[in-house]
Amino acid sequence: MPTFTAPDGTELAYHLKGHGGPLVVLPGGPMRASEYLGDLGGLDAHRQLVLLDLRGTGQSAVPRDPATYRCDRLVDDVEALRVRLGLERMDVLAHSAGGSLAMRYAARYPERVRRLALITATPWAVGMPATVEDRLEAARLRKDEPWYEDAYPAFEAAWTGQGPEGDDMMTYAPFFYGRWDAAARAHMAADEHQVNEEAYELYGSEGAYDPPATRAALAQLDAPVLVYAGELDGGPRPALARRAVDLFPRGEFAVQPGAGHYPWLDDPERFVGCVAEFFGRRRPAQRSAAAATDRAHR
Repeated sequence: MPTFTAPDGTELAYHLKGHGGPLVVLPGGPMRASEYLGDLGGLDAHRQLVLLDLRGTGQSAVPRDPATYRCDRLVDDVEALRVRLGLERMDVLAHSAGGSLAMRYAARYPERVRRLALITATPWAVGMPATVEDRLEAARLRKDEPWYEDAYPAFEAAWTGQGPEGDDMMTYAPFFYGRWDAAARAHMAADEHQVNEEAYELYGSEGAYDPPATRAALAQLDAPVLVYAGELDGGPRPALARRAVDLFPRGEFAVQPGAGHYPWLDDPERFVGCVAEFFGRRRPAQRSAAAATDRAHR
């Protein structure tokens, strides 16, 4: 397991999977060990995945200063990883809450980003949170599922703070997956041992985001950016993800049918096909091509 030292002296770990050009992968959670990403549905057959364990998660050390768990402070760790890998520019894939870290990184180091894929990433960093109603509307799309009657009240209570407390998250976990099968159950059950709860609370704390400055910086980003949504996901819903595309001069949009928050589990072939094609292009897509992609998915 390779490691490197962050600017503040914290020892950080990353994991290599597959072969090919390196693809730096930033996990979500927030602050969940990169283990949950697996091989991203087989994406490691196309690229070497460089899966970063953010400080205090997985095999990375706990920092002396808990304030360094804040999203904006983690940008220094991502830059230190780039230096450790010896990359002039790097391809980056970020999932979920990791998308805000990736956006903050791209805003500060635009010249270091070759391509960026934001996978089911709520754009908190630019002041575009998923609302409670977004999440409930997405949940109601699942009304014909056999587990819906038991899961929806618990899900609603969790997001609104109303109703009975103490429901096990597994009760409403099906809403995060396109298919609530054995693989999804095992994936969700592992969450309990993969998330640093202290870091989770601090990741998006006061000062973590600066939406006006981040928006302004991203408006100048020259790198192609793929914003990838799951049709059934509530955070973000496809409409919110689509709005985020307009933040990027070379943004493009894709929706995976029938997918939840972890699209590589729901349909690995479709996910890998789309993401590998994005990162594998020899010539960057022009804005007109991105617009055509967008229209095709509306």
